[in-house]
Amino acid sequence: MPRIALVTYDPRPEPSKDADLPVLAAALPEAGADAQTVFWDDGDVDWAGYDLVLIRSTWDYSWRAAEFVAWAERCAKVTRLANPAEVVRWNTDKRYLGELAEAGVPVVPTRYLAPGDPADLPDDQEYVVKPTSGAGARYAARYTPGQHESAVRQLERMHAEGLTAMVQPYMRGIDAAGERALQFFGGRLLHASRKRAVLAPGTAFDAAKVAHPGLEPWTPTEAEHAVAERALAAVPDAPELLYARVDLVDGEDGQPRVMELELVEPNLFLFLHPGSLRPVVEAVLAAAGR
Repeated sequence: MPRIALVTYDPRPEPSKDADLPVLAAALPEAGADAQTVFWDDGDVDWAGYDLVLIRSTWDYSWRAAEFVAWAERCAKVTRLANPAEVVRWNTDKRYLGELAEAGVPVVPTRYLAPGDPADLPDDQEYVVKPTSGAGARYAARYTPGQHESAVRQLERMHAEGLTAMVQPYMRGIDAAGERALQFFGGRLLHASRKRAVLAPGTAFDAAKVAHPGLEPWTPTEAEHAVAERALAAVPDAPELLYARVDLVDGEDGQPRVMELELVEPNLFLFLHPGSLRPVVEAVLAAAGR
């Protein structure tokens, strides 16, 4: 019987918002696995005792990135980690978008402002500022050129915390077509979803945001699928990916561009796609060596 760790984080005092976790925790034992839910930063866990350590909802990693990557590297030395530690390290820093662009993948144009860099912000278009290590729209905000002082205050706050900022044009296509998420599992397209724009005008960067507004099932176009495949092919150690989510928006030309790759702890949205549970369980069992 394969032993599988489903890795999450401790959200106390709030209850966990991971809707996928209890579903997987019930389905894997029914399929013949010993599946246990554990916290990634629990120092008492013997990771070597598992055949597979499956990262699921480690949703505090973005503000503990160095600590999280160090855990992933330690864990990968004693058992199989999915996704691999090398991929985790690469994907926790969104400067990977620059590498994808260099590989010819269509991405949202991105500049990076590290601590100490001048506040070089657009003066001719609406834009977004967010951290290179972030999730759930944390520390992300949308600005017009007339809101320069507010954007500078955000940069100052981020730089004071040692965060590097990303500056991207606001992709207006998201207001009409939304953001599409193509979920891959076990090396193939599992399903896709679409959500509305997350960043409303005037919302402060440190305000709480709804991460997946208006989420609904989506049938990806051939162009979306092709861009997603190109992005995944450019990932280092891509053949070792157990799961991946590719988030896409439309560029000014109406063609899909990569907004983000979610290779660490993406939602699977199984409540939208209940038929995907079986292939996910089968792929997890295969990865555990059954």
